[in-house]
Amino acid sequence: MQPPNLWNSERGVSLYRVNVRRHFESAHALRGYHGKCENVHGHRYQVVVCLESVQLNDLGLAIDFCEVKSALDAILERYDHHHLNEVSPFDQINPSAENIARVIYSELAGRLEGVTLREVEVWESPDTWVTYSHDEQESLT
Repeated sequence: MQPPNLWNSERGVSLYRVNVRRHFESAHALRGYHGKCENVHGHRYQVVVCLESVQLNDLGLAIDFCEVKSALDAILERYDHHHLNEVSPFDQINPSAENIARVIYSELAGRLEGVTLREVEVWESPDTWVTYSHDEQESLT
């Protein structure tokens, strides 16, 4: 049975947001930073990806959580229990939470069919995180 049409002319398009959280543990140092973070230190990073879909498949799913976990784990396994400054591309760019989020977004974008990658969050601690999303509009500079 096909899921119902999600268009509502009064409200626009209904939208599903699917979120998956994973984690990895790594060390890093911020080159050029003046303070504690210039020294090698570690985090238990949490990564949350948010996907969007306007439709469901025949099973009533926007996407299978297992498919998202598998794609994200394939990216994160390169970083888990490594010194990020020694792993590409962070051997060339600073392994800041901002850069980590952007790199994960770039690697995950286009890997999952039927959904759109909305954003990637990278949490360094329970109190600090970055959200990266790609906007097709002009730069905010």
